Amino acid sequence: MLYRISAFWARCEIALAAALAATITGLILLNVVTRSAHMAIYWIDETAITAMVWMTFLAGSAAVHRRSGVAVTLVYDMLSSRVARWWRLGLDVVTVVFAVAMIRFCLLWFDPLALYAAGFDTLAFQGETFNFIYAEPTVTLGIRKAWVWSIMIVFTFGLTLHAASNLVASLCVLAGGDDPQADADAGTRA
Repeated sequence: MLYRISAFWARCEIALAAALAATITGLILLNVVTRSAHMAIYWIDETAITAMVWMTFLAGSAAVHRRSGVAVTLVYDMLSSRVARWWRLGLDVVTVVFAVAMIRFCLLWFDPLALYAAGFDTLAFQGETFNFIYAEPTVTLGIRKAWVWSIMIVFTFGLTLHAASNLVASLCVLAGGDDPQADADAGTRA
């Protein structure tokens, strides 16, 4: 069940990343046209950069689900199947540890408990914590940077979900059971 939820979330991430890729293409073309007409629109640059960052984090999270990150497999390819299963478990544990570290980072950075304690009053929050995440605007778009940085929360959620799913699958295989990931999302795996 966990893997099916992870597969669904990965499909959503890929769909949104693809939409952002198309948006980036359109923004870059618009930027070329406006700059060659000597009427540069600077918010286009910032929007394209933001879209690229979001696309990268979404695709990165989906890559964890599919275990398709760039890897040097020289050592892994030389391992016996039994040792390779343990190696895979070790990699999954490291990924889960990184996901937990990202949760901690997001909690420290966004500090939702202090924001709640301040009654969602960003000025009071800033005065108490000296954290200006919710007040600082982007340069040309004029929106709060917290909205741009919120991709970190989305990425952390996806990373944690996918890492936990992969860890459970590795543990099932090591225990001698079937791989719960096998054929769970046959249409989305390369």
